[in-house]
Amino acid sequence: MKILVRLPNWLGDVIMGTAFIHALKERYPDAIIHVITKKELTDVVACIPNVHQIHPFSKEDYRGLKGAWLFGKQLKGIGFDLFFSLPDSFSSAIMGYASGAKVRIGFKKEMRSFLLTDVYKKPTGLHRTYEYLELLQQYTGKAIEHATVGLIPPSFANPNQLLLINFNSEASSRRMPLEKAISLTQTLLEAFPDKKIGFIGAPKEAPYIHQIIHATGREHRINNFAGKTSLKELITLLTTADVLLTTDSGPAHLANALGTPCVVLFGAGNEYNTAPFNDINRTVIRADQLPCEPCVKNTCKLYDLPECMNLLPEKRIVDELKFFLENDKRY
Repeated sequence: MKILVRLPNWLGDVIMGTAFIHALKERYPDAIIHVITKKELTDVVACIPNVHQIHPFSKEDYRGLKGAWLFGKQLKGIGFDLFFSLPDSFSSAIMGYASGAKVRIGFKKEMRSFLLTDVYKKPTGLHRTYEYLELLQQYTGKAIEHATVGLIPPSFANPNQLLLINFNSEASSRRMPLEKAISLTQTLLEAFPDKKIGFIGAPKEAPYIHQIIHATGREHRINNFAGKTSLKELITLLTTADVLLTTDSGPAHLANALGTPCVVLFGAGNEYNTAPFNDINRTVIRADQLPCEPCVKNTCKLYDLPECMNLLPEKRIVDELKFFLENDKRY
């Protein structure tokens, strides 16, 4: 049996989707699993167990719905028996239809039902990991008793003993405000005088990270990796770190799936739906002082800056980091 899975487009969602791939292989142990993924996420998907072949997709190379059709049509000769669409998009269903897969499964969204053979109502209120698993459960009619989220870390990586920090997020409501970021960094430098600290971030986030580091006046204590690592290099960096302090973002899920302990700071996001899945090596902190928490909006509508992030308790953050640094919680 050959199965094609359209993975989500965001880093964190891809990580949460690893449980689906794991459960799929358990349900169909002899299946050959192919996946379609956003081209930029190929290095992450290469770390997912049980994936036989990756088909990278780029919207720049395959524009619009016509591009999605042409991309899917290229896969037609493989002869897929099943196609699962984890994203709700119309374009994902088009890919599955064009691939010629005999059975095409997805949630009932975006008026795409005519492109799929088996359509199910999307559940609400679940963690995203269980949401994806629900698609497989509804199709097979069999419960999935254990969810496994994880990646295969690089075997060559050596510990770097870093306390890594990620204050970034695609959504401004989840990004650490600059003054709070500076204050918290100063607190960490004082609380961990013998610890190496490193900042991570995408190239577009580098100026923001530079402001934080420069404001501390202690550049010699801080390693700045923002804009300097590929995704493959980031995987190695996270694998070898002692702990990651992070906002609700893709790197939080990536570190968690690689087994690295992480302290995750939540503002607008709802941790019950999107927190990193493995609770053995992570803790979630939110201020929980405002009636609007969590608003799950990408921009704060009530304050100039997300007040839920400004109110995060620095002492508790330090205490949680100390716990992970003093106790081996890597799995």
